[in-house]
Amino acid sequence: MGFVKFLGTAGARFVMIRQTRSSGGVWINYGSTNIIIDPGPGAIVRCNKSRPKLDPTRLDGIIITHKHLDHSGDINVMVEAMTEGGFCKRGALFAPSDAFGQNGVIYSYLMDHPERIERIKPGDFDVGGIRFSVVMRNQHSVETYGVKFFLGTQIISFVSDTKYFDGLIEAYADSTVLVLNVVFTEPKKEYEHLSLPEALDIIKKIRPPVAILTHFGMGMLKAGLHKLEKRAREELKMDIRFAYDGMSLEFDS
Repeated sequence: MGFVKFLGTAGARFVMIRQTRSSGGVWINYGSTNIIIDPGPGAIVRCNKSRPKLDPTRLDGIIITHKHLDHSGDINVMVEAMTEGGFCKRGALFAPSDAFGQNGVIYSYLMDHPERIERIKPGDFDVGGIRFSVVMRNQHSVETYGVKFFLGTQIISFVSDTKYFDGLIEAYADSTVLVLNVVFTEPKKEYEHLSLPEALDIIKKIRPPVAILTHFGMGMLKAGLHKLEKRAREELKMDIRFAYDGMSLEFDS
């Protein structure tokens, strides 16, 4: 068995700053392998407060899809945790190239802590018993990638932050679980984030068995997520779920 646990579902800066929703990222377990994706501010706290507790010293991999703070605020403390303060050289760190160096978000003194560091780009990767791929670069204000996990019979895709573009449909067409970051209730062309109508259009065209929306902006929260979820399910007649902090999705290995 395996699971995906949403430690946080905050999107946009004000939801993160006010912690209206947590910004702790997503934990994936498959067999004996554990990965955290996008550990934003509070990730270390959410791991330790989780029930059952998620032990960050048992991490095998850390992935950040891009360097914006709501996705990377706790990246350094999670590297410390994974490597037990650097005393245990283990685990893998995956991040875009611009997350490293002078204008990056990863401290230079931590670079020799993980057993492996990889700068992600389109291609195939693995850590422990988990295989994942980066299909294409997203259209966002910094170097950003979606991640596609191959877990037994499941293909679980995290599209991450991006504006809408047609290439998303083909890239994630084989997803059995499609996770979309949805910040706005309506399209805002000046921002490179998905809106709810755009996300539903992607879901309608791909028709995954399960679609999960997360990374909500303040407008989405004020509109009432339960109401929006009910309307989306009725409109598309599909299994569409709006994530909440602590939500867990279990699957067969």
